[in-house]
Amino acid sequence: MAADSHEDARPTPVALVLTPINASASLRNQAYARLKQAIAEADIYRSHEEFRLDEKELTEALGVSRTPVREAMTLLEQEGFLRTVPRRGVYILRKTKKEIVEMIYMWAALESVAARLATLRASDADIAALRHMFDYFSETTPADHIEEYSDANIAFHQAIVQLSKSQIIADTIKNIFVHVRAIRRTTIARSDRASRSIGDHMRIIEALERRDTERVEELVRQHSLDLAAFVEANCDFLD
Repeated sequence: MAADSHEDARPTPVALVLTPINASASLRNQAYARLKQAIAEADIYRSHEEFRLDEKELTEALGVSRTPVREAMTLLEQEGFLRTVPRRGVYILRKTKKEIVEMIYMWAALESVAARLATLRASDADIAALRHMFDYFSETTPADHIEEYSDANIAFHQAIVQLSKSQIIADTIKNIFVHVRAIRRTTIARSDRASRSIGDHMRIIEALERRDTERVEELVRQHSLDLAAFVEANCDFLD
């Protein structure tokens, strides 16, 4: 169907959103943190083209010399966020479809355990706040406000991890977050996934409110497994 075609419209180029850093602290560490955050927020799978980092543009955006930017990029490459292609430059590292599916399976395992812990550790107020993330969509269709819903969707999954109050889970999940977040953003507008997503979220919230440990773990896991199945069946553009 036309709505599902990845070829229908020319994709918007990826852009990194960066602000100048404060020279009073470690320039390398700040450059690293700003670049990592910008990569996490970039829609790196929207375009078929790989995204090459321009060192000059980065130094100008961050307001620093090339040395801290180069050092930050080296750290990010060591962590698997960037890759260097000889004689071509440094690129944001994108994963294949197979790798993305495996990452989503890992996310499903970690987030479902986080949800289980949330039933034991989160306050009533914390759980109630999850509902308010979707107040804007109570009288509208998520697909009609897809950018806003995409942001709320990602924030919801981050909140589930935070409500577990498990630093180990948070630390383990953060390095796959860049790719899972990007693929959620890329696919949320396709095949009415937004409407199905919000229904899943409401059932997850209800299970959290009941402190139904087994049910919420099952719902959260299946929600991500459904995403993995969708990517497997519909995202050949990743390869």
